[in-house]
Amino acid sequence: MSAAIACTRATAQRVASRAIRCKRFASTETVAVDEAPAASILSGTRERLARGPDLSERLHRALYPQHYGDGGEAIGAVRAIPRRAAKKPIDSKWEPVMKANSVNKGLSRQFGVPIFKPSTPNIKKKCADAVAAVTASQTSLLDPTSARTRLFAKDNAECARVGDILLVRQRSGDPFAGVCINIRRRGVDTAILLRGQLTRVGVEMWYKIYSPLVEGIEVVQRAAKRARRARLTYMRLVKHDRGSVENVVRMYLRQKAALGTTEGQKKKGAGAAAAMLGGKKKGRGKKR
Repeated sequence: MSAAIACTRATAQRVASRAIRCKRFASTETVAVDEAPAASILSGTRERLARGPDLSERLHRALYPQHYGDGGEAIGAVRAIPRRAAKKPIDSKWEPVMKANSVNKGLSRQFGVPIFKPSTPNIKKKCADAVAAVTASQTSLLDPTSARTRLFAKDNAECARVGDILLVRQRSGDPFAGVCINIRRRGVDTAILLRGQLTRVGVEMWYKIYSPLVEGIEVVQRAAKRARRARLTYMRLVKHDRGSVENVVRMYLRQKAALGTTEGQKKKGAGAAAAMLGGKKKGRGKKR
C-alpha cells in the first residue's frame, strides 16, 4: 500500500527577489524580499508632505515667494485674467450699414466704425469654366477667321468627315493629300490622320489643324456616303485600301485653276466695259 504524502506547497513561504544597487561599487545584487510588500501607512497628501517638497516645488517657492505663506503653504491658484477690449459707441448714422451681413460686428464695436469682412474672390463668378476660356482664347489666336474651326465643327453640315479626301498645304514642303481616316477633336490639339501613297507605299500623316506650319486645308472630294465608323482603320487592309489619290487631286487642281482663270477674265471684261462707258478704271494714281 502506498502512503499518502502531505503537500507542503501551501505552507511554504513565497519568496521574491529584487535588485538593489550597491553604493560602494557600480553593481547590483539580488536580495530576497517578501512578495507582498507592507502597506504604506501614509497615503496621498500625507505621504507627499512627509517626503517634503520636491525639486520643482522648491524652485517655484524660490522664484515666487509672494505666493506662499509663512508655513510654506500656497496662498491660492494664480490664473491669467483676459483683458477685455473697450467697446466704443457706434454713431447712429452707421445703423443701416451695420445691418449688412458683410460687416464684422466684433471689430466694429471695438473701433466704433463699421468694419467689413475681407471678401474672398470667387473664381467661378469671374470664370465659370477656366479650361473652356483658355481654349477659346488660344483658338481665336491661332485661327482668327474661324475657318478651320467651322471646317471640323460637328454642327456644320458641310464639315469635313472621315472618308473625305483632304489636301494639306504646308509653309515649308510639298502638300500632302490623302483619305481622312481619323479626326481627333481635342480643342487646340485637334488633329487629322490622312492616308495616301508615296512611291506606291502606304503613308499615314498626322496634322494639327491649328498648327502655324499648316498653311491651308482643302476638301478635294467628299465621300459618296456617310461612313458608319468614327475611325476607318480597316482601310489599311489591302481589300479596302483606297490607293493613290493623285489623279483625284490633279483633276481638282485643274478645275480650280480653270475657275480662277474664268473669274479673272470676267473681272477684266467688266473693267474694260466700265472704261468704255466713261467710268474711271480703278487703280493707283501717280505717286507724288
